[in-house]
Amino acid sequence: MPLEVRTLDYFYTRVEDKPGRAYELLQKLASEEINILAFSAVPFGKGCCELTMFPDSPARFREVAERFGWTISGPQHAFLIQGDDRLGALADIHRQLLDANVNIYASTGVTDGQGHYGYIIYVKDEDFHVAAKALRAAQIP
Repeated sequence: MPLEVRTLDYFYTRVEDKPGRAYELLQKLASEEINILAFSAVPFGKGCCELTMFPDSPARFREVAERFGWTISGPQHAFLIQGDDRLGALADIHRQLLDANVNIYASTGVTDGQGHYGYIIYVKDEDFHVAAKALRAAQIP
């Protein structure tokens, strides 16, 4: 699998931290045929959870969120990088951004157990275009 770099819009919402809240949201998105490329749920303050969604169709996602009355923030921008898992793969990505003087302020990565990985990188808005250029230069066509 060649290295693939995608820019993605993401949205987040904060919900009460109780069983079933993420399921309810994800189930409604699935019923509306909204494909989520990545998802995270993290604690936020006392008794809350922040749900972050990376839909493959941001405009459609916004329509559905509005129809369901969800309070969402976004879009924000991030990178989804996918490639062959190998020793040093993430370090190489960080090196590309370091050489471009871009700081990664958050990231999440995972392997699929089949020799591939996915990595989400968040950079500050003012660094986004420089980061995109640096990451695209590292991309294998």
